[in-house]
Amino acid sequence: MLERLEGKALVTGASGFVGSHVREALLARGLDVLAIRRPGSPPARVGRSVEATYEDLEGLVALMAREKPDYVFHVAGVTKGRTYLDFASGNVLPTRNLLRALVRAGVTPKRFVHVSSLAAWGPSSPARPVTEDDPPRPVEHYGRSKLESERALEEFAEIPSTIIRPAAVFGPRDVDYLNLFDGAHKGFDLYFGNADKLKSAVYVADLVDAILRAAVADAAVGRAYFVAHEEIVSWRTFQQWIVEATPRKKAWSVNFPSVVVDVAALGGELLTRFDGKPRLFNRQKAIMGAQEAWTCSVERAKRELDFVARTPLRDAVFATAEWYRREGWIKGA
Repeated sequence: MLERLEGKALVTGASGFVGSHVREALLARGLDVLAIRRPGSPPARVGRSVEATYEDLEGLVALMAREKPDYVFHVAGVTKGRTYLDFASGNVLPTRNLLRALVRAGVTPKRFVHVSSLAAWGPSSPARPVTEDDPPRPVEHYGRSKLESERALEEFAEIPSTIIRPAAVFGPRDVDYLNLFDGAHKGFDLYFGNADKLKSAVYVADLVDAILRAAVADAAVGRAYFVAHEEIVSWRTFQQWIVEATPRKKAWSVNFPSVVVDVAALGGELLTRFDGKPRLFNRQKAIMGAQEAWTCSVERAKRELDFVARTPLRDAVFATAEWYRREGWIKGA
């Protein structure tokens, strides 16, 4: 299937966690890769890049007309913000303007792959993972904005598109899980009322495989897919693997009550009001953390993309910990 992937690819978010891995995978396959980067962002270390702002529709039209990409991988997104407008500006507007620009430029790529999130569909029950046939029910700003970004694709049916909804993504270069790994290396294994709650997760290399498959699978046009490892785990199990991946192999475990989460989330928002810097931990994220399960079925991706997450989650945790140590992102015994 992936042998069909050739030509020119435009990648958004290529300086970020998932986007950088997508860019490298495309370059490894010999594609001409152009990364869109925001003004002031450093040029791509490998491959071509160009400065652009998603608010500048005319600039995007000119870019599409000049480059005529065979594929567009829209990975860029915003995970932190103070208001819903912050998330909509970072997730909905870029998606809609990229599609508008393609249409205005008269360019129809072979595929527009939009990386959304499980958050767009909302949490599951502990007894049953969500499927693509379930109705969406996002519970916070980020999820609602990702759902709205998905719906923007419906306005541009002439563009062949596919949506990928990853579960919790981790791996080398990720900053969101870094605190868990760093804390474990310092001897702390902390929970915030979530130790026994369930999650689906996916290693970044496996997610990239699914994204590339989505670009070439004929059955994927107009479809959406949850992407995760088939193994569903509790946070306790996942974090125990992180502890086992440390040189000391043990950590002091504390499970804080949920009220501590609420207080900390409020504190994060107050700090943001003071200095204007959005923080990952706020009351919106506390809403996500309060859910009993964030799990999803991967049966559709197996059937239509021939996708299976091949990296066992425990092995992926160990590989991530080793990368953090090797690159100096975590230090300690």
